[in-house]
Amino acid sequence: MATRKTIDETPEQPNPAVVRTQEYAAGEGWQVGQTAPADAYRALSEQGDGQPTGPVLDHHPGGYARLIVQKGAVVTEGVRRELDAAEAEQSAAEGEQG
Repeated sequence: MATRKTIDETPEQPNPAVVRTQEYAAGEGWQVGQTAPADAYRALSEQGDGQPTGPVLDHHPGGYARLIVQKGAVVTEGVRRELDAAEAEQSAAEGEQG
């Protein structure tokens, strides 16, 4: 009489749909998904309303400031949005002066 194999006795085969593809590091930079190459701080307004002001710096500007992203951390969409806002604000300020 032939023996029947049950599902538990069959060797486990990887499901090709579940096998993860090769992932590569996004590298270092300021784009979403990359690793931040330096700290990014932004000073907060002196009026005490907590609004960011001034350019993005790689060191604490003194007084009240916010750390946007720490060196070696992954740049998220929120970080990128804040960096873009600081850049737009800086460009507008330079446009008013020039």
